[in-house]
Amino acid sequence: MQLPALTWRKSARSESQSNCVELACLPDGGVAMRDSKLGDGSPVLSFTRSGIAAFLGEAKDGGFDGLS
Repeated sequence: MQLPALTWRKSARSESQSNCVELACLPDGGVAMRDSKLGDGSPVLSFTRSGIAAFLGEAKDGGFDGLS
C-alpha cells in the first residue's frame, strides 16, 4: 500500500524513550501506526477509528501484558 505523506506523532509521555509507537491520521479517517525506532523504514499498520480505540483500550487494561 502506498501511503501519502503523513504527520507522525508520538506520545508526550514517551519523552526520550525509543521503544514507542507513532500514530498518524489517514485521509480516509483511519489511523496508521509504526515503530518510532525504525521511522520511515518501519512497517505500518492501519486501523479504523473503532479498531484503534479497541486496541488502545485493551492496552490500557493490560490485555497485552506478558506477551512476548
